[in-house]
Amino acid sequence: MLIRMLFFVYLLTCFVLAKAGSHSFKAFVTYIVGQTPFPEFSAVLMLDDLQIAYYDSVTWKPVYRSHSDSQFYDEEQKDADTVFRDMYNIFEEREIYLKKDQNRTYGVHVHQRLAGCELLNDDKPGPLQRLDALDGQTIEEFTFDMEKNNAETKMTWRPWDQQKWIRIKFMYESVYHPICFKVLQRYLYMEKNNVLRKVKPRVRLMKKKLTDSQGLQISCLATGFYPRHINLTLFRDGQPVDDDQITGGEILPNGDGTYQMRKSLMISAEELREEHTYNCTMKHLNLDNKLDIMFVILDVAKCDPGPFSLSVVIGVLVLVCVAVLIITALIIWRKTRCAAERGSAASQIDYSPTPSSTHDKT
Repeated sequence: MLIRMLFFVYLLTCFVLAKAGSHSFKAFVTYIVGQTPFPEFSAVLMLDDLQIAYYDSVTWKPVYRSHSDSQFYDEEQKDADTVFRDMYNIFEEREIYLKKDQNRTYGVHVHQRLAGCELLNDDKPGPLQRLDALDGQTIEEFTFDMEKNNAETKMTWRPWDQQKWIRIKFMYESVYHPICFKVLQRYLYMEKNNVLRKVKPRVRLMKKKLTDSQGLQISCLATGFYPRHINLTLFRDGQPVDDDQITGGEILPNGDGTYQMRKSLMISAEELREEHTYNCTMKHLNLDNKLDIMFVILDVAKCDPGPFSLSVVIGVLVLVCVAVLIITALIIWRKTRCAAERGSAASQIDYSPTPSSTHDKT
């Protein structure tokens, strides 16, 4: 069950994310039944990919990452109570139904919801979306379009009667829609230096020899970019490589608030001998044009020096070392000989008196 829940969390990170150039506000909500060290009810509020607040059933108050002294605090407290108390009641009613009508055994069960709205490129509001899950399994998806005055579900775990449709439509039209877009626009202005920044990606090309074969793994890594929207594609001879041949491709966060993406391709020894051309292309909001990077791939067998070549290299190094030692010994011997010759010449100097220094005695 834990694996399913983690996979659902990954899906939630991809759901209701704003498209390139647009912005989203969303709440990731969790309701836990059973004994755990976590709050029974909690919510994380996100503007695009930036966490702005946290809310739980311990205090029933939003805690903001910044702007805690906001002039809108009282209004935001009221809005949070309206939205999250309603969600809490929905989860509680759902759990009672599951226990009573489906004889669900108890233990620890987790209800999850991702709900949010999106501001489009033309500053027009997009539809509100909601995705619900139970113990890691998606059970309900709901979309409400205010402009079309239309609500629809793609899947439901329990049929809705007419009364429930009327209530849900009222809540989305009169409560969720105005609050979501009000908060989205407000925090988009307050956090504009963070969410509107643009950081160019840095690109690294890597080649790794496979130890269990004569093949290669080539990787294209784009890192340090913001926002998270990026298009990274690997080509072989000008044609995109099939997705089932590529590993990676997930957008992952860096510790500094930027993102990274890596795509890798395994190339067999036989494919290396065919001398294909590989390249990596990347598109990002902060790049004026498409960035195209070419891979230079060499046959691993041709690049491997082998044991004979390695012995030759070692032999050359040994000869160089011996030559250095011989030259050093010759220099030392030469200096010693010169010093000895100077000492011998000095010992043969005549210190006898000169004729001009003698005095005749008469």
